[in-house]
Amino acid sequence: MLLVEAIAKIRRAYFQDKKPIKQICRELRVSRKTVRKVIRSGATEFTYERSIQPQPKIGPWRRELDRMLAENARRPKRERLTRIRIFEELRTLGYDGGYDAVRRYAAAWSKEAIEASAAAYVPLSFDPGEAYQFDWSHEIVVIDGATTTVKVAHVRLCHSRMLFVRAYPRETQEMVFDAHDRAFAFFGGACARGIYDNMKTAVDTIFVGRDRAYNRRFQQMCGHYLVDPVACTPASGWEKGQVENQVGVIRRRFFVPRPRFKSYAELNAWLLDRCIAWAKAHPHPELRDKTTWEVFEAERPSLVPYVGPFDGFHAVPAAVSKTCLVRFDKNRYSVEARAVGKPVEIRAYAERVEFWQSGKIVGEHARVFGRDIYDPLHYIPVLARKPGALRNGAPFKEWELPPAIRRVQRRLGRMPNGDRQMVDILGAVLTDGLNAVEAACAEALSEGVHSAGVILNILARRREPPPPLHIATPEALRLSCEPTADCARYDSLRRPDHGKIAGAGRDGPAQALRHEGRL
Repeated sequence: MLLVEAIAKIRRAYFQDKKPIKQICRELRVSRKTVRKVIRSGATEFTYERSIQPQPKIGPWRRELDRMLAENARRPKRERLTRIRIFEELRTLGYDGGYDAVRRYAAAWSKEAIEASAAAYVPLSFDPGEAYQFDWSHEIVVIDGATTTVKVAHVRLCHSRMLFVRAYPRETQEMVFDAHDRAFAFFGGACARGIYDNMKTAVDTIFVGRDRAYNRRFQQMCGHYLVDPVACTPASGWEKGQVENQVGVIRRRFFVPRPRFKSYAELNAWLLDRCIAWAKAHPHPELRDKTTWEVFEAERPSLVPYVGPFDGFHAVPAAVSKTCLVRFDKNRYSVEARAVGKPVEIRAYAERVEFWQSGKIVGEHARVFGRDIYDPLHYIPVLARKPGALRNGAPFKEWELPPAIRRVQRRLGRMPNGDRQMVDILGAVLTDGLNAVEAACAEALSEGVHSAGVILNILARRREPPPPLHIATPEALRLSCEPTADCARYDSLRRPDHGKIAGAGRDGPAQALRHEGRL
């Protein structure tokens, strides 16, 4: 095939240097036919494509190869076979041709498949407050020194393109509820319509067309915020293309290079600041003279007013083990000892877990992942029966007691019945509180004692109401005419004849006074 450089030399030699065709053929060692073709066509490049590719080896295997390529295209990207692997599998079936034929055929097949699936789209336009789009993405960050894959919730207002991003450890339903509440609180309201894919936390069943059977709790959340949910057609990400595009932008701009944080709280605070900075720095894709933040400020009055947080928990029934533990999400959480042997309802939130039994909370913990969580106060009633467990019980290993209580525990540990006394002291925490018990221990230590009896006595005295500062007589009991004190009336008993009264006999002074008419 004639190179582009040779064509350029022929054109310069004929049109610029005015050389004859015979001389050009002699100098460039090309035929007269080639020179005339270049001069007459005026082309600067010649290409050749074979219209019909002979495939004597692959022809009988074309149907089998089509089946293998179609099956491979339906697999997830990570599970797809390379073309060399397809060639090797075809060889095991009896194909005796070369790899280049298979490679060229697979390339042509892929090109035809892409052209067949190509479609045209209509650009969408949304009014202020009309709709938002929601989606998840997986990103990699370093949290507290450990490389962690976080689930990032994306919310995007379709009109202003304002974005909200928040990271979570899971994609569970309670995380979905929390992401919506925080996004609507940040925006100052919600939109009339929410556009989602068919995520399992929202959609239970997919029917023909747009009909969906939404999850009951998800419908409650949408009803709380006055949002009408709309699910996309399966495998049609372009129906929420704005948030799909946002996922790529956030990944390239926020998570590359891999950021480092101490906790999820620090990560989410950083993401919120970056979202605001991004909106204030970038122009709106349609209103080029305004930034995204300016268009968002203009859209705010059109949003559905924010009505407050939705009680977004995910309820799961569970049983309590004999060790006062409830298993949830690969973790175990402690509950009160009185809940053992009865079912409980787990109410999982994004940042905490509550355990309910008979309409009362029997346990509450911060949401954690990957380890058992104990509340030592839940096990104090058990210690009353088994005080020896105080020394080696797992719930008490990392219990950071106040200094005064810890000093009392160390001193009681050297006594024969010290564990029993310490259990009695800790039992008072359930009724009086940790601060009151610490103050009682400090007062006992200041007096040089540390026994449970003294500490419990101090707590009992502090529970008694203090005596009144002044004794006041109620108005209903007050005398209208108060008597005056007159000690002279007693002087009559000291008259000279008092001896007669004194010797009045067996009747005594009272009888003598009665005789005189004085008593």
